[in-house]
Amino acid sequence: MSKNSIAYQEIDHWIEQHFDQQIGFLKALIQIPTDTPPGNNAPHAEKTASLLSAMGLKAEHYPVPVQKVQSHGLQSITNLIVREEFNDKGSQPAKDQQMKAPEGLTIALNAHGDVVPPGEGWTHNPYGGDTVDGLIYGRASAVSKSDFSTFTFALRALQDLSKKIATDAAFAGLAQPKGQVELHFTYDEEFGGELGPGWLLEEHLTQPDLMIAAGFSYEVVNAHNGCLQFEVTLQGKMAHAAIPESGVDALQAGVHVLNDLFALNTQYKKIQSKVKGIQHPYLNVGQIFGGTNTNVIPGRVTFKLDRRMIPEENSAEVETSIRQTITQSLQTYNLAHAHQDPVILDLKRILLAESMKPQEGQKPLIAALQKHASSMFGTEIPVVGTPLYTDVRLYAAKGIPGVIYGAGPKTVLESHAKRADERLKLDDLHRATRVVARTLYDLLSNQA
Repeated sequence: MSKNSIAYQEIDHWIEQHFDQQIGFLKALIQIPTDTPPGNNAPHAEKTASLLSAMGLKAEHYPVPVQKVQSHGLQSITNLIVREEFNDKGSQPAKDQQMKAPEGLTIALNAHGDVVPPGEGWTHNPYGGDTVDGLIYGRASAVSKSDFSTFTFALRALQDLSKKIATDAAFAGLAQPKGQVELHFTYDEEFGGELGPGWLLEEHLTQPDLMIAAGFSYEVVNAHNGCLQFEVTLQGKMAHAAIPESGVDALQAGVHVLNDLFALNTQYKKIQSKVKGIQHPYLNVGQIFGGTNTNVIPGRVTFKLDRRMIPEENSAEVETSIRQTITQSLQTYNLAHAHQDPVILDLKRILLAESMKPQEGQKPLIAALQKHASSMFGTEIPVVGTPLYTDVRLYAAKGIPGVIYGAGPKTVLESHAKRADERLKLDDLHRATRVVARTLYDLLSNQA
């Protein structure tokens, strides 16, 4: 048996022996709601830190200033960083805010604890963490409290192996991992990540060499779409429905603008991305509200739109195009209704999430994850892009190569993420934890 095989065997054995504890950890995380909105997520971070402490892992607490959190429409955020250093003596907690381990790579593992509210239609308690027929149910069981668990127990398995290499003569021939692993548990992914990883990076609280973000088990994601979101408000003049000519109907103007936007969307579908797993740009209007009553001409209408950008697109050009389409459409409407007061436009950008493109620096991560996941799951593990946008882009913007990999099924649909009865196969959790732990060993012991 090769030395690497012995190391992998020890990692697998430790994870197997502690898997019931891992399930309990995940269940405890599911049982603390982190619905966002309203986004009161500091209590979950405190509980997570307490659970980590009971396992010998010290979590640094980084509360985001309340005023900053509230300005984003949330209530409380405390982000956590666990730093574990590996050297010839084994492993030990790294110093607070240590930017680099003395020797070797620093690899960050990031998962987010904030989630969308559960909604209706659940047959299991969304905050119960019920385990039935090899599945665990609950909001964030798949995305991505699951990977709080994956990453924590992968780190612990590596700690155990490192200690054995340092102290047990039976393992003296194995390569000792050297470097640092950081767990980044953050709470702002649903609102764009700027107060999660974005804030940690901007405050210079971390600067890893490589990173892995929460994902699914059957693919390694190396690219993702970007996203632009706008709030469009059209101001007319409300009036009694019996005398409509005395008002200015903002809804009619809105319909005109929406028709032009949807016509633009038809053109987007003709543009194809060259990144496997990503198709074409897309525009969606997800919210519309306005008016005061059925018998009142609506004087004000607001809608929110979401524009997904493929990696090949330039976000500034896309934003300019959207703004021109909306502005010109309303101008056309007002010219056609020159007999009345014009409808006034208020157009606000509410989110810009840049896309992530494939990077050369991702290759060591991809190679190690593919090797171990293919072996563990008995199938080819592809490298693909995803139409979602993720927090990984925030690391990439700082020059930190990252990929998406974690515990979960082949598709978002299978996981019921953001739907009723979100669930995770416990076997996927078990195997993905082994994959991540083996990958960390390879990268930190120069075996990749």
